[in-house]
Amino acid sequence: MTKRRSRGDGGLHWDDKRGRWIATVSLGYDGRGKRIVKRGSGRTKTEAKARLKEVLRDYEDGLAIAPSGYTVKHAVDAWLAYGLPGLDTTTVDKYTILCHTHLVPALGALKLRDLTADDVDKWLADKAKELSTSTLQVIRSCLNRAVKRAMVRDKVKRNVVELCSVPTGRPGRPSKALTLAQAEAVLTSAAGTPMYAYIVVSLLTGGRTEELRPLTWDHVYLEGAPDTNPPTPPHIAVWRSVRTSGDTKTRQSRRTLALPARCVEVLTGHREAQDRLRAKAGEHWKEQGLVFTSGVGTELDAANVRRAYRRVLSSVDGLDPGDWTPRELRHSFVSLLSDSGVPLEEISRLVGHSSTAVTEKVYRKQIRPVIQTGAVAMDRIFENDGDR
Repeated sequence: MTKRRSRGDGGLHWDDKRGRWIATVSLGYDGRGKRIVKRGSGRTKTEAKARLKEVLRDYEDGLAIAPSGYTVKHAVDAWLAYGLPGLDTTTVDKYTILCHTHLVPALGALKLRDLTADDVDKWLADKAKELSTSTLQVIRSCLNRAVKRAMVRDKVKRNVVELCSVPTGRPGRPSKALTLAQAEAVLTSAAGTPMYAYIVVSLLTGGRTEELRPLTWDHVYLEGAPDTNPPTPPHIAVWRSVRTSGDTKTRQSRRTLALPARCVEVLTGHREAQDRLRAKAGEHWKEQGLVFTSGVGTELDAANVRRAYRRVLSSVDGLDPGDWTPRELRHSFVSLLSDSGVPLEEISRLVGHSSTAVTEKVYRKQIRPVIQTGAVAMDRIFENDGDR
């Protein structure tokens, strides 16, 4: 004879409508007097009971149970829609494109509660064949943040992505720096173009493109303050960027830079040319006080600057425009200073880095320090060796 279940052991029955076995158990009553019933279903009795055990384990851990159909794609879409408040639209667009290109097609269909560390490891290993390490770090971060957000909302018990490290991806495109001869050729090619002043200021001050695009005339002092003691040379105040907050990248990035004579000369001519352009545009001009503008006074975006810069490079022998970006004018600034013997500490201050370690990490191929102390000392110690 089949042994009857004890009171509280729950029940097991076949549901014709669903075509599945349903295991149930009563856990008493909640504060409103409503019975607490937990269920698990499966194609077999064993599967239904195993599912019920999992539900009970989650319940005892104090966790709500995510809908069985909640997938990785649901978590990623929710994070993209609600988990990025305050970020610039270009950053949100970047994350959206990366997720929909590399993350969702590979992992999106998986149920979030079934996602394993092995799934994530395999996904990252596959992507390492086509993406750079930095891009792998970004897409892994996107998945990590999406799952973490889902976990906080009781959609999953744990975040397995945090258990997975980023493999080494394909080498990225290395940043380059112009030689002095190439820099002079670029300046010659740029003369007379709308990009001339921008290129001169970027190359001769090392400003980031995100700092120069929003630069306004009230932060440019072409005459300086010659009557002060000591006199203040012509300078620009790099205090803003195109970031949503308007702040520079770091606190150290907010700096005031003396202008080389060539910058003063070019910016003076640029201001006069802008006055003529403003008069020609008339009512179409949108005055924003910017130094570098479009034909109607509005702020340039990164794509505008990149296209214009590459048009300038197309006239320079030996340079492939497609291989260069405007940010490499800043790399060239660092390289030219390093070649001329400027100490690393001073270069770090000029480019607005928080420490020399950051400068060395970012511009390690452009900085060429030659430490001469040992050689000078050895020459002095062994100066008479040749006479022996």
